[in-house]
Amino acid sequence: MYNFKNDYSEGAHPRILNKLIETNLVQQLGYGEDEYAHEAKAILKTRLNHPDAIIHFVSGGTQTNLLVISFLLRVHEAVISAKTGHIAANETGAIEATGHKVITAETTDGKLRPEDIAKVLAEYALAPHVVKPRIVYISNSTEIGTIYTLEELKALFLYCQSHQLLLYLDGARLGHALTAENNDLTLAALSQFTDIFYIGGTKNGALLGEAIIFNRPELAVDFEYAIKQKGAMLAKGRILSIQFLELFKDDLYFDLARRANTLAMSIASAVQAKGYTFLTQPTTNQLFPILPKKVIERLSLNYQFYIWKNIDSDYAAIRLITSWATDEEKVSAFIRDLQEA
Repeated sequence: MYNFKNDYSEGAHPRILNKLIETNLVQQLGYGEDEYAHEAKAILKTRLNHPDAIIHFVSGGTQTNLLVISFLLRVHEAVISAKTGHIAANETGAIEATGHKVITAETTDGKLRPEDIAKVLAEYALAPHVVKPRIVYISNSTEIGTIYTLEELKALFLYCQSHQLLLYLDGARLGHALTAENNDLTLAALSQFTDIFYIGGTKNGALLGEAIIFNRPELAVDFEYAIKQKGAMLAKGRILSIQFLELFKDDLYFDLARRANTLAMSIASAVQAKGYTFLTQPTTNQLFPILPKKVIERLSLNYQFYIWKNIDSDYAAIRLITSWATDEEKVSAFIRDLQEA
């Protein structure tokens, strides 16, 4: 059985493992004060074209969302998310458990737009009898594989600014979004047109780890207290910083994501050649082909994937994900089995 369920089934890129071994016995300060953290942050600030950005490394995506959102919201405030957003659909009510409402909006492609936010603001206008929307949560790529364009992100950011909202971008699969063929965003643009975002390492070559970027330093005042209080400050913070240093000292981060996208597009081309369609347009390493259930049944004998959505009695959409480490021969085998099914 070959696993196309996610992009974190493997461990870490060998360069990261080698760097961890190479530096293993070098003594360093703990809790994020190691020399590797300072070097990694300097490199990221250059990539962001934002020398004043505040950067923190933590271990996982759900942890990041919980930390950032609960820290920024006051007791009466809420966060807006697409209904398919990770904080709404896949985090076991982590945000709600902190006492904050997640307000969801229906979307056709997983992306929030100013008109979606406007509807929420109109619905939650009866102050002080309803929660106050304060953060707009988006992800790039989204939970259904779509990506934001520069024009879309800028429009959303400007709308948020004009309505005293914070724009926070979940970057669990940011590398795949930024290396998609139709992408026109950069790290520098993200730093300009969001208030906070994070760069995901867990799903792109790291053992674990995400880099939280506060583009507005005033929002990050005392954030380290929240990290410590919620158990997210690693004594051996070097484990996180070494990985981001290795991923960003050259283009390894983007090379790994681009490879995952390329393999996914090979599968997408084979699906299209068979005359099948997709739930969303293939763009990144997440694919959602709509296949006959009989074909899905045959493919499931040799491959693991999620049945994402039933379309009708005969068809369903499945989710296939490729990673930086996906075996090219397995991709070729999947394509052959699809053609024969």
